[in-house]
Amino acid sequence: QVQLVESGGGLVQAGGSLTLSCAASGSILRLDTRGWYRQAPGKQRELVASITSGGSTSYADSVKDRFTISRDNAKNMVYLQMNSLKPEDTAVYYCRYNSVVNRYDYWGQGTQVTVSS
Repeated sequence: QVQLVESGGGLVQAGGSLTLSCAASGSILRLDTRGWYRQAPGKQRELVASITSGGSTSYADSVKDRFTISRDNAKNMVYLQMNSLKPEDTAVYYCRYNSVVNRYDYWGQGTQVTVSS
């Protein structure tokens, strides 16, 4: 059974930075797309950033040029570097590992990010 565990969330002032990490335990995972999602109170979960096994990235317009997603395949990890944080970035952030080829779709439990104004 694979488990994803996020870390790195917390409270930060507007303009600050945080780096989120997501570690996968269990089987070695390959050929997957890894993503970070977030869900603010009263809102739907939204995709923030994703990265394919080949390293191609995509970002929500709201975080472009501020957030950077990266992955370490050897360590089964994915990261989200968040700079110039804004109060509207406040949410619970979730990581997701998804592979159509290998037929798996794993989610982490979430980590809270709070940005104060």
